[in-house]
Amino acid sequence: MLFFPLPPHFFIFLLFSSSLVSSLPRDSDEWKYARATYYAANDPLDTIEGACGYGDLAKNGYGLSTAALSGALFGKGEGCGGCYELRCVEDLKWCIPGTSIIVTATNFCPPNYALPVDSGGWCNPPNKHFIMPIAAFERIAIWKAGNIPVIYRRMKCVKAGGIRFTLNGFGYFYSVLITNVAGAGDVVAVKIKGSNTGWLQMGRNWGQNWHCNADLSHQALSFEVSTGDGRTITSYNVAPSHWQFGQTYEGKQFSS
Repeated sequence: MLFFPLPPHFFIFLLFSSSLVSSLPRDSDEWKYARATYYAANDPLDTIEGACGYGDLAKNGYGLSTAALSGALFGKGEGCGGCYELRCVEDLKWCIPGTSIIVTATNFCPPNYALPVDSGGWCNPPNKHFIMPIAAFERIAIWKAGNIPVIYRRMKCVKAGGIRFTLNGFGYFYSVLITNVAGAGDVVAVKIKGSNTGWLQMGRNWGQNWHCNADLSHQALSFEVSTGDGRTITSYNVAPSHWQFGQTYEGKQFSS
């Protein structure tokens, strides 16, 4: 499993503030408590790296409505692509009332075992923690808050166009990056099929990069994608027989 460490400025401006108790919304069965911080998105690397492997987030349609998740939410990459609605709560001094934001999980927030879970080790287990670009954070809270209590719930992802399959590899090793997944958003299983083969199970390499070892050259490629809500969609002959490594091909899409 490959993880990209977050830049040091991910962990600045983490300030304590007093809070007042408030209740969850009426649909409280869906909402859970967590905390959220932000980073200042002034480093170009912030938008082109991440443990999910999505590359340039703007180019691939994710923009700045994204988040790095602590291990309790990220797992071993299973959380990649999931969409969450976040609201600032309890901290009436800093919260922007009546607002929420929907973010897509694109990165991993690593633990910092040198610090306590409640004093700097925000992403240490068992904490549920989100780190967002400051542009996203400021939609629900004032930036001076630094570290805020939030409630969150999973949401269906809404994406334009179809699921995208980016082919990489060499020889008999095939790696496929899967992006722009609507619906549940989190891919849990992938199969690939050449025009001259049966369906081959792919393994999670890291994030949303999936791999297999087979000779699929000069064959049209089909994909079967399953998401965390138990749905599966099949896209036949997504890549033509003259496909090339480094190219991206578009298949069918889950309904939102």
